[in-house]
Amino acid sequence: QVQLVESGGGLVQPGGSLRLSCAPARSIFSYNSMAWYRQAPGEQGELAAEVRDGGYTNYADSVKGRFTISRDIGKNTVPLQMNSLKPEDTGVYYCRIRTRELVDYWGQGTQVTVSS
Repeated sequence: QVQLVESGGGLVQPGGSLRLSCAPARSIFSYNSMAWYRQAPGEQGELAAEVRDGGYTNYADSVKGRFTISRDIGKNTVPLQMNSLKPEDTGVYYCRIRTRELVDYWGQGTQVTVSS
């Protein structure tokens, strides 16, 4: 059973923008938290942005002021708006949803490449 579906990603020039989207199987308000992680080539994965129950958000220092995570009620998705992209933002981005029972589900990942 598919727990979530990711979309977005692609190739963009430095300074450009991309929007990722994560669509869970259930209402976005039924989860404890939803987050986007990323993994650059040859490096460990890291948390990029997270939105928790109540709307609290958390960002990696490297993306603060450039990335925005939110909850789209109408579409029941969790988008990640990425602006002022840098080559070091390149990597595979994964959506992670955490149920209220603290069970995590991960998406298949979507490639983001920032290059001129």
